[in-house]
Amino acid sequence: MKTVQMTMEEDLLAQVDRTVRRLGTTRSAFTRRALRAALAEVRRRDMERRHAAGYRAHPVRRGEFRDWESEQVWPD
Repeated sequence: MKTVQMTMEEDLLAQVDRTVRRLGTTRSAFTRRALRAALAEVRRRDMERRHAAGYRAHPVRRGEFRDWESEQVWPD
């Protein structure tokens, strides 16, 4: 691991400190988890953007999934 220095607002730091005490963790562990969550959210949004762009470039054609419609029926 590497040690990094960062700057944040005092009220944000106070909120983090209260939270890590309540959770029984450390600032570093809390920050790592928050950064991983933020990176996962960026990846998810990027994938959604790419997915939407793909459908704009190649829209679904009428009847394209007709062969699969019977597979979507759940038996009683």
